[in-house]
Amino acid sequence: MIVPRPFALLLSLATLLVQAHPAAAQDRRPSHCIAIAEAGGFLHRASFAAPLEADTVRLNYVDHSMFMIETAGGLRAVTDFAGFIGATRPPDVVTMNRAHISHWTPTPDPEIPHVLRGWSDTVGEPVGHHLDLGEMLVRSVSTDIRSRAEIGIERNGNAIFVFEVAGLCIGHLGHLHHEPDAEQYAALGRLDVVMAPVDGGLTLDLPTMIRVLTRLRASVVIPMHWFGPSGLDRFLTGMSGDFAIERRADSFLEISLRDLPRRPTVIVLRPSFLNEP
Repeated sequence: MIVPRPFALLLSLATLLVQAHPAAAQDRRPSHCIAIAEAGGFLHRASFAAPLEADTVRLNYVDHSMFMIETAGGLRAVTDFAGFIGATRPPDVVTMNRAHISHWTPTPDPEIPHVLRGWSDTVGEPVGHHLDLGEMLVRSVSTDIRSRAEIGIERNGNAIFVFEVAGLCIGHLGHLHHEPDAEQYAALGRLDVVMAPVDGGLTLDLPTMIRVLTRLRASVVIPMHWFGPSGLDRFLTGMSGDFAIERRADSFLEISLRDLPRRPTVIVLRPSFLNEP
């Protein structure tokens, strides 16, 4: 049997990981996102905390680079948690990155069961999160950040978090400061939805960010970390050749794996803090 080259490369990587860490491989649920995408999801309007159909998730854009991901079973995960999401109960899991204080909090609510920091207590070490919540698997891929120290770079100071839920692979790029290398792209695997910082300077410059998103080729890209309409418009103009552009007045969308758009689409959401109905 002839194995397609992209799949063969991923298979080889998976084999090396199992050989290097056999015990971890036996204990961990394997990622379904490190594979070739074959299916496509459906997008439509919904509202925070409303019941969800099976195999769907709701993405709520809260603020800056914070999103709440809701599952049909009631799990709630918040990205780049800065401490306040609105008038609602604490989420089940939060992720944080420390490039700026607007992406983390030193005092997360003690009622949050799982607080996943995108950096290690041992400077320079990757965090390697792999949290299996049954309905959702949360894992991390570490990247470097710019540093004010003399060396200029802090190794593994940021983490891209991937949420595997309802058959979807949802990636949050965090405060990304460089294009992922080949190993990091392979570790990310397939991404169906990507939340991407598009400020054009504090994170990646726009040409590099557009190159990253074009390579990831996610079905849905949600811009975040934008500071005004002019910067957002520059990003949308740069993406308009290969991606459809959809602007929404809403702060949320519902998505499933079944009917992802045939053409990759950038969907602009308007941030809004959450209020429990």
